[in-house]
Amino acid sequence: METIGILKAVIGLGGLSLLFGLVLAIAFKKLAVQVSEKEKKIRELLPSTNCGACGFPGCEAYAHALAAQTDEVSPNLCTVGGSETAKKIGEVLGVEVEETEPQICVLRCRGGWNEAVEKFKYVGPGDCRSNYILLGGNKACEYGCLGGGHCVTICPFGAIKMGQNHLPIVDPDKCTACGICVKECPRHVLELIPRSQLIYLACKTRDKGKAVKNACKVGCIGCTLCVKVCPHEGAIAMDGNLPNMDFEKCVSCGICFNKCPTKSFVDRAKARPYAIISSQCDGCAECVKVCQFKAIEGEPGKRHVVIKDKCIGCGRCFEVCPIKVITMAGALGYAEAA
Repeated sequence: METIGILKAVIGLGGLSLLFGLVLAIAFKKLAVQVSEKEKKIRELLPSTNCGACGFPGCEAYAHALAAQTDEVSPNLCTVGGSETAKKIGEVLGVEVEETEPQICVLRCRGGWNEAVEKFKYVGPGDCRSNYILLGGNKACEYGCLGGGHCVTICPFGAIKMGQNHLPIVDPDKCTACGICVKECPRHVLELIPRSQLIYLACKTRDKGKAVKNACKVGCIGCTLCVKVCPHEGAIAMDGNLPNMDFEKCVSCGICFNKCPTKSFVDRAKARPYAIISSQCDGCAECVKVCQFKAIEGEPGKRHVVIKDKCIGCGRCFEVCPIKVITMAGALGYAEAA
Protein backbone atom coordinates (compact mmCIF):
# COMPACT_ATOMS: atom_id res chain seq x y z
CA MET A 1 0.00 0.00 0.00
CA GLU A 2 2.82 2.40 0.89
CA THR A 3 4.49 1.73 -2.47
CA ILE A 4 1.27 2.50 -4.36
CA GLY A 5 0.83 5.75 -2.40
CA ILE A 6 4.37 6.87 -3.17
CA LEU A 7 3.90 5.97 -6.83
CA LYS A 8 0.68 8.01 -7.03
CA ALA A 9 2.43 11.00 -5.44
CA VAL A 10 5.34 10.79 -7.89
CA ILE A 11 2.99 10.51 -10.86
CA GLY A 12 0.88 13.40 -9.57
CA LEU A 13 3.87 15.67 -9.03
CA GLY A 14 5.32 14.67 -12.38
CA GLY A 15 2.05 15.50 -14.10
CA LEU A 16 1.81 18.88 -12.41
CA SER A 17 5.43 19.65 -13.33
CA LEU A 18 4.73 18.78 -16.96
CA LEU A 19 1.59 20.94 -16.96
CA PHE A 20 3.34 23.93 -15.42
CA GLY A 21 6.26 23.49 -17.81
CA LEU A 22 3.92 23.59 -20.80
CA VAL A 23 2.17 26.69 -19.43
CA LEU A 24 5.52 28.45 -18.95
CA ALA A 25 6.71 27.46 -22.42
CA ILE A 26 3.55 28.82 -24.02
CA ALA A 27 3.75 32.02 -21.94
CA PHE A 28 7.41 32.46 -22.91
CA LYS A 29 6.52 32.32 -26.60
CA LYS A 30 3.38 34.41 -26.37
CA LEU A 31 4.77 37.08 -24.03
CA ALA A 32 8.35 37.20 -25.32
CA VAL A 33 9.74 40.69 -25.97
CA GLN A 34 10.78 40.94 -29.58
CA VAL A 35 14.26 42.37 -30.04
CA SER A 36 14.65 44.35 -33.24
CA GLU A 37 17.49 43.70 -35.66
CA LYS A 38 18.75 47.20 -34.98
CA GLU A 39 18.99 46.49 -31.24
CA LYS A 40 20.76 43.17 -31.89
CA LYS A 41 23.38 44.92 -34.03
CA ILE A 42 23.95 47.57 -31.36
CA ARG A 43 24.32 44.88 -28.67
CA GLU A 44 27.03 43.23 -30.77
CA LEU A 45 28.90 46.54 -31.04
CA LEU A 46 28.85 47.30 -27.31
CA PRO A 47 31.63 45.77 -25.16
CA SER A 48 29.28 43.92 -22.74
CA THR A 49 31.22 45.16 -19.70
CA ASN A 50 28.02 46.43 -18.03
CA CYS A 51 29.98 49.08 -16.14
CA GLY A 52 27.10 51.57 -16.12
CA ALA A 53 29.22 54.50 -17.33
CA CYS A 54 26.58 55.29 -19.94
CA GLY A 55 24.00 55.85 -17.21
CA PHE A 56 22.08 52.65 -17.93
CA PRO A 57 22.08 49.42 -15.86
CA GLY A 58 24.03 47.59 -18.54
CA CYS A 59 24.88 47.31 -22.22
CA GLU A 60 21.55 45.68 -23.13
CA ALA A 61 19.55 48.50 -21.55
CA TYR A 62 21.66 51.07 -23.39
CA ALA A 63 21.23 49.19 -26.68
CA HIS A 64 17.46 49.07 -26.15
CA ALA A 65 17.31 52.81 -25.48
CA LEU A 66 19.43 53.55 -28.56
CA ALA A 67 17.30 51.34 -30.77
CA ALA A 68 14.21 53.22 -29.58
CA GLN A 69 16.00 56.35 -30.92
CA THR A 70 14.83 58.78 -28.29
CA ASP A 71 16.43 62.21 -28.60
CA GLU A 72 17.76 62.08 -25.03
CA VAL A 73 20.07 59.10 -25.66
CA SER A 74 23.38 59.83 -27.37
CA PRO A 75 25.33 57.13 -29.28
CA ASN A 76 28.65 58.24 -27.74
CA LEU A 77 27.94 57.47 -24.06
CA CYS A 78 30.02 54.28 -24.03
CA THR A 79 33.46 55.34 -22.78
CA VAL A 80 34.77 51.77 -22.96
CA GLY A 81 34.05 51.41 -26.67
CA GLY A 82 35.19 54.95 -27.39
CA SER A 83 34.75 56.93 -30.59
CA GLU A 84 35.04 53.91 -32.91
CA THR A 85 32.10 52.17 -31.25
CA ALA A 86 30.11 55.40 -31.29
CA LYS A 87 30.70 55.81 -35.04
CA LYS A 88 29.54 52.26 -35.75
CA ILE A 89 26.42 52.74 -33.63
CA GLY A 90 25.75 55.95 -35.53
CA GLU A 91 25.94 54.02 -38.81
CA VAL A 92 23.38 51.50 -37.52
CA LEU A 93 21.06 54.30 -36.40
CA GLY A 94 21.68 56.39 -39.49
CA VAL A 95 22.77 59.45 -37.52
CA GLU A 96 25.93 61.53 -37.34
CA VAL A 97 27.88 61.11 -34.12
CA GLU A 98 29.65 64.10 -32.63
CA GLU A 99 33.35 63.52 -31.98
CA THR A 100 34.14 63.60 -28.27
CA GLU A 101 37.46 64.08 -26.50
CA PRO A 102 38.64 60.84 -24.83
CA GLN A 103 39.06 61.26 -21.08
CA ILE A 104 41.15 59.78 -18.31
CA CYS A 105 40.82 59.66 -14.54
CA VAL A 106 43.38 61.58 -12.47
CA LEU A 107 43.96 62.04 -8.74
CA ARG A 108 43.63 65.66 -7.61
CA CYS A 109 45.88 65.12 -4.60
CA ARG A 110 49.60 64.58 -3.95
CA GLY A 111 49.41 64.39 -0.17
CA GLY A 112 50.33 60.83 0.70
CA TRP A 113 51.53 59.52 4.05
CA ASN A 114 54.88 61.29 3.63
CA GLU A 115 53.38 64.71 2.87
CA ALA A 116 50.01 65.00 4.63
CA VAL A 117 49.55 65.55 8.36
CA GLU A 118 47.22 63.26 10.34
CA LYS A 119 44.88 64.73 12.93
CA PHE A 120 44.48 61.30 14.54
CA LYS A 121 45.63 57.72 14.00
CA TYR A 122 42.92 55.78 12.22
CA VAL A 123 42.49 52.16 13.31
CA GLY A 124 39.68 50.32 11.56
CA PRO A 125 38.61 48.77 8.24
CA GLY A 126 41.11 49.61 5.50
CA ASP A 127 38.59 51.50 3.41
CA CYS A 128 38.43 55.25 2.87
CA ARG A 129 34.64 55.31 3.24
CA SER A 130 34.90 53.85 6.73
CA ASN A 131 37.66 56.36 7.51
CA TYR A 132 35.54 59.22 6.15
CA ILE A 133 32.57 58.34 8.35
CA LEU A 134 34.77 58.88 11.41
CA LEU A 135 34.97 62.68 11.81
CA GLY A 136 35.42 63.18 8.07
CA GLY A 137 38.68 61.23 7.90
CA ASN A 138 42.01 61.19 9.71
CA LYS A 139 43.87 63.69 7.51
CA ALA A 140 44.26 67.29 8.64
CA CYS A 141 43.42 68.40 5.09
CA GLU A 142 39.69 67.91 4.64
CA TYR A 143 40.06 67.90 0.84
CA GLY A 144 42.80 65.28 0.37
CA CYS A 145 42.80 61.60 -0.54
CA LEU A 146 42.38 59.30 2.49
CA GLY A 147 44.36 56.50 0.83
CA GLY A 148 42.00 53.67 1.76
CA GLY A 149 41.90 52.20 -1.74
CA HIS A 150 38.13 52.01 -2.23
CA CYS A 151 38.70 53.13 -5.83
CA VAL A 152 41.00 50.13 -6.35
CA THR A 153 38.27 47.77 -5.16
CA ILE A 154 35.43 49.13 -7.27
CA CYS A 155 37.30 49.72 -10.57
CA PRO A 156 35.86 47.11 -12.97
CA PHE A 157 38.90 47.29 -15.26
CA GLY A 158 41.74 46.91 -12.75
CA ALA A 159 43.05 50.32 -13.78
CA ILE A 160 43.89 51.57 -10.27
CA LYS A 161 46.45 50.32 -7.78
CA MET A 162 47.78 51.74 -4.53
CA GLY A 163 51.26 53.26 -4.55
CA GLN A 164 53.88 52.97 -1.83
CA ASN A 165 52.87 56.39 -0.50
CA HIS A 166 49.27 55.19 -0.08
CA LEU A 167 47.90 57.17 -3.00
CA PRO A 168 46.06 55.51 -5.90
CA ILE A 169 47.88 55.25 -9.23
CA VAL A 170 45.79 55.18 -12.42
CA ASP A 171 47.04 53.07 -15.32
CA PRO A 172 46.35 55.18 -18.45
CA ASP A 173 46.36 52.08 -20.66
CA LYS A 174 43.58 50.41 -18.66
CA CYS A 175 41.46 53.40 -17.63
CA THR A 176 38.29 53.72 -19.73
CA ALA A 177 37.02 56.89 -18.02
CA CYS A 178 33.87 55.08 -16.91
CA GLY A 179 33.66 57.43 -13.93
CA ILE A 180 32.69 54.82 -11.32
CA CYS A 181 35.62 55.72 -9.05
CA VAL A 182 34.80 59.42 -9.46
CA LYS A 183 31.27 58.87 -8.17
CA GLU A 184 32.36 56.57 -5.33
CA CYS A 185 35.25 58.63 -3.93
CA PRO A 186 34.16 60.07 -0.55
CA ARG A 187 36.52 63.05 -0.86
CA HIS A 188 35.82 63.64 -4.59
CA VAL A 189 39.54 63.85 -5.42
CA LEU A 190 39.26 61.67 -8.52
CA GLU A 191 38.27 63.54 -11.66
CA LEU A 192 37.98 62.97 -15.39
CA ILE A 193 40.04 65.26 -17.61
CA PRO A 194 40.77 65.21 -21.37
CA ARG A 195 43.27 62.46 -22.15
CA SER A 196 45.33 64.94 -24.18
CA GLN A 197 45.72 67.23 -21.16
CA LEU A 198 49.17 66.69 -19.69
CA ILE A 199 49.27 69.30 -16.91
CA TYR A 200 46.75 69.52 -14.09
CA LEU A 201 46.57 70.85 -10.54
CA ALA A 202 46.69 67.98 -8.06
CA CYS A 203 45.09 69.82 -5.17
CA LYS A 204 41.53 70.79 -4.26
CA THR A 205 42.01 72.63 -0.98
CA ARG A 206 40.07 75.84 -0.44
CA ASP A 207 42.03 76.77 2.67
CA LYS A 208 44.41 79.71 2.92
CA GLY A 209 48.17 79.36 2.67
CA LYS A 210 49.06 79.03 6.36
CA ALA A 211 46.38 76.40 7.00
CA VAL A 212 47.51 74.46 3.93
CA LYS A 213 51.15 74.47 5.03
CA ASN A 214 50.14 73.12 8.44
CA ALA A 215 48.25 70.24 6.80
CA CYS A 216 50.30 69.23 3.74
CA LYS A 217 53.76 69.75 2.25
CA VAL A 218 52.54 69.75 -1.36
CA GLY A 219 49.20 71.54 -1.04
CA CYS A 220 48.40 74.62 -3.12
CA ILE A 221 48.89 77.77 -1.02
CA GLY A 222 47.09 80.08 -3.46
CA CYS A 223 50.21 82.17 -4.19
CA THR A 224 48.88 82.99 -7.72
CA LEU A 225 52.35 82.49 -9.25
CA CYS A 226 50.96 80.02 -11.80
CA VAL A 227 48.48 82.65 -12.99
CA LYS A 228 51.22 85.25 -13.35
CA VAL A 229 53.69 83.08 -15.28
CA CYS A 230 51.15 81.45 -17.63
CA PRO A 231 51.69 82.88 -21.14
CA HIS A 232 48.21 81.92 -22.34
CA GLU A 233 45.51 84.35 -21.24
CA GLY A 234 42.68 82.73 -19.31
CA ALA A 235 44.30 79.29 -19.12
CA ILE A 236 44.65 79.65 -15.33
CA ALA A 237 42.51 81.91 -13.15
CA MET A 238 42.05 82.11 -9.40
CA ASP A 239 38.79 80.82 -7.95
CA GLY A 240 39.02 81.90 -4.34
CA ASN A 241 42.25 80.44 -2.98
CA LEU A 242 42.57 77.81 -5.70
CA PRO A 243 43.75 78.15 -9.32
CA ASN A 244 41.22 76.95 -11.88
CA MET A 245 42.51 75.62 -15.20
CA ASP A 246 40.67 76.06 -18.49
CA PHE A 247 41.72 73.00 -20.47
CA GLU A 248 40.46 74.51 -23.72
CA LYS A 249 43.01 77.30 -23.40
CA CYS A 250 45.83 75.38 -21.69
CA VAL A 251 48.47 73.94 -24.04
CA SER A 252 50.27 71.90 -21.34
CA CYS A 253 53.47 73.89 -21.80
CA GLY A 254 54.59 72.97 -18.28
CA ILE A 255 55.60 76.44 -17.07
CA CYS A 256 53.19 76.36 -14.12
CA PHE A 257 54.40 72.87 -13.21
CA ASN A 258 58.03 73.99 -13.10
CA LYS A 259 57.38 77.31 -11.35
CA CYS A 260 55.00 76.08 -8.62
CA PRO A 261 56.79 76.49 -5.24
CA THR A 262 54.85 73.66 -3.58
CA LYS A 263 54.92 71.26 -6.55
CA SER A 264 51.14 71.01 -6.54
CA PHE A 265 50.91 70.45 -10.31
CA VAL A 266 51.36 67.13 -12.10
CA ASP A 267 52.90 66.65 -15.55
CA ARG A 268 51.65 63.46 -17.21
CA ALA A 269 54.16 63.69 -20.07
CA LYS A 270 56.62 60.79 -20.05
CA ALA A 271 59.25 63.03 -21.65
CA ARG A 272 59.56 66.65 -22.73
CA PRO A 273 61.06 68.12 -25.92
CA TYR A 274 63.88 70.64 -25.99
CA ALA A 275 64.61 73.59 -28.24
CA ILE A 276 67.32 73.68 -30.90
CA ILE A 277 68.28 76.93 -32.63
CA SER A 278 69.65 76.53 -36.16
CA SER A 279 72.61 78.36 -37.68
CA GLN A 280 70.21 80.70 -39.54
CA CYS A 281 69.47 82.52 -36.25
CA ASP A 282 69.95 86.30 -36.66
CA GLY A 283 70.25 86.98 -32.92
CA CYS A 284 67.06 89.04 -32.57
CA ALA A 285 66.73 87.75 -28.96
CA GLU A 286 62.93 87.42 -29.08
CA CYS A 287 63.36 83.91 -27.70
CA VAL A 288 65.40 85.22 -24.77
CA LYS A 289 62.62 87.65 -23.83
CA VAL A 290 59.97 84.95 -23.47
CA CYS A 291 62.09 82.23 -21.85
CA GLN A 292 61.28 82.20 -18.13
CA PHE A 293 64.03 79.72 -17.29
CA LYS A 294 67.08 81.56 -18.73
CA ALA A 295 67.67 78.60 -21.00
CA ILE A 296 68.76 80.67 -24.04
CA GLU A 297 71.87 82.80 -24.28
CA GLY A 298 73.81 84.65 -26.96
CA GLU A 299 75.04 88.04 -28.11
CA PRO A 300 72.74 90.42 -30.02
CA GLY A 301 72.99 89.87 -33.76
CA LYS A 302 74.65 86.49 -33.37
CA ARG A 303 73.33 82.95 -33.24
CA HIS A 304 71.81 82.07 -29.87
CA VAL A 305 72.11 78.69 -28.17
CA VAL A 306 69.88 76.69 -25.84
CA ILE A 307 71.15 75.45 -22.49
CA LYS A 308 69.60 72.00 -22.65
CA ASP A 309 69.70 71.35 -18.89
CA LYS A 310 67.57 74.45 -18.26
CA CYS A 311 65.10 74.01 -21.14
CA ILE A 312 61.74 72.57 -20.02
CA GLY A 313 60.33 72.22 -23.54
CA CYS A 314 57.51 74.74 -23.12
CA GLY A 315 57.77 75.80 -26.77
CA ARG A 316 57.48 79.55 -26.14
CA CYS A 317 60.66 80.32 -28.11
CA PHE A 318 59.35 78.17 -30.96
CA GLU A 319 56.13 80.22 -31.01
CA VAL A 320 57.71 83.69 -31.04
CA CYS A 321 60.70 83.17 -33.36
CA PRO A 322 60.00 85.58 -36.27
CA ILE A 323 62.12 83.71 -38.81
CA LYS A 324 61.18 80.20 -37.64
CA VAL A 325 64.65 78.81 -37.04
CA ILE A 326 63.86 77.07 -33.75
CA THR A 327 63.04 73.37 -33.68
CA MET A 328 61.44 71.46 -30.80
CA ALA A 329 63.12 68.07 -30.74
CA GLY A 330 62.09 65.04 -28.74
CA ALA A 331 58.64 64.22 -27.41
CA LEU A 332 55.05 65.52 -27.57
CA GLY A 333 54.92 65.56 -31.34
CA TYR A 334 56.59 68.96 -31.85
CA ALA A 335 57.66 69.51 -35.45
CA GLU A 336 60.52 71.40 -37.02
CA ALA A 337 59.93 75.00 -37.95
CA ALA A 338 58.85 75.53 -41.55
